[in-house]
Amino acid sequence: MPPLPALLARFARPRGPEALPATFDRRRVYVLPTRFGLFFATLLLVMTLGALNYNNNPAFLLALLLVGAGIASLVAAQLQLSGLAITAVDAEPVPAGQPLVVRVHARAPADRQRSGLLVRALPDAGASVDARLHLAQGFGEAALPLGTTRRGWFDVPRLRVSTTRPLGLALAWAYAWPTLPLLVYPQPERDPPPLPVGSGDAAQARLHPAGDDVHHLRAYRAGDPRRAIAWKHSARRDQLLVREYEQPLGADVLLDWPATRGLAHEARIARLAAWVDAAERDGRRYRLRVPGIDLGPAHGAAHRHACLRALALMPGG
Repeated sequence: MPPLPALLARFARPRGPEALPATFDRRRVYVLPTRFGLFFATLLLVMTLGALNYNNNPAFLLALLLVGAGIASLVAAQLQLSGLAITAVDAEPVPAGQPLVVRVHARAPADRQRSGLLVRALPDAGASVDARLHLAQGFGEAALPLGTTRRGWFDVPRLRVSTTRPLGLALAWAYAWPTLPLLVYPQPERDPPPLPVGSGDAAQARLHPAGDDVHHLRAYRAGDPRRAIAWKHSARRDQLLVREYEQPLGADVLLDWPATRGLAHEARIARLAAWVDAAERDGRRYRLRVPGIDLGPAHGAAHRHACLRALALMPGG
């Protein structure tokens, strides 16, 4: 049977996704005793009954003091979350099937120290883990891994922020439900065929510090590697000269949707995603052409993200 907080989640605020930031006020913070808190309350009840039965004033006074401490711990647990705000939720896109590390950003007034804050995604599952939320100078974040199964937009589930501080007698929690989805890349093909033959002028060259052919000599600049210094020419001209190399540019690669004809729809997307990664690893300029989208030719992290985003958001076949 699910724990009581999980059963109450369907009736708690918010009841649907909301725009961030989401601030926890007293109407959004819920408090219930923990198992240890229930045991503590039962123990105090027995102590109180025993003190009244035997007319033991010191024992009765001790029981009253412990009851006051327990009630104070309920209020303190509620104050741990009161005023806390979830400001943003983001994550670096990953291929489908890999955990998406969601960063939950929070801020809180510096009027009190907050500790023991945990973030969990709901509904609870056997593999769910709590991410610790550290606040330093009123700001902090928690890294929460969430499983992914398919490409496209990933809807962030309801997030529960909770604490059992200061005494562990009460569990205080509140919910945040971000409305902004996160992106999941398509899963690339495991063993794709080689990249398609490139097109364009392959005789072009670019300057590269680790190239193959010497392009020219230039004056030494601070930070140049010592192995690039042309010592003989430097001695001849009485100044430090550095070799500037060139490296041939490979022909542009066309990653075209018709080139994957014969595969299932998702398999075609997986092959193009694998080719995008292969072109990036090889340092090749590439162009992605799928129905309704034509990107490139280009190279680099921004172009890779644009291509994988286009593949991730393609409609299903």
